Amino acid sequence: MIEAVVALALVSIVLAAIGTLVATNARGAQTLDQHTALMQTARMIASALPRNGEPIPNDLAGEVSGYRWQMQASPFFGGGPVVPESRFIPQRIELRVRSPSGAIVAFETVRLQNRSAR
Repeated sequence: MIEAVVALALVSIVLAAIGTLVATNARGAQTLDQHTALMQTARMIASALPRNGEPIPNDLAGEVSGYRWQMQASPFFGGGPVVPESRFIPQRIELRVRSPSGAIVAFETVRLQNRSAR
């Protein structure tokens, strides 16, 4: 009888450990899926920036599939040209995307804008 009780206790401990492991893996997979969706949305927004040195507004904001985003463009290194004879002026771009769950991702990059487009 004692052997049966000990065996039952061991089986219940093993089952509890397996249940905890499965629950932890499920939460990790869900978090990874949310992070992947957040990064994909941020990349989609960043890829929609105007190309070929075209100007963009200083402040942009919007919402895509429940993901709210905000983009700010500001002068790079105080707004003066890094190379005076260059036809491009560098701009600092900041992009912040917030998922419906509240997670936030932020990117900073530099893009070149035509000096004549300013």
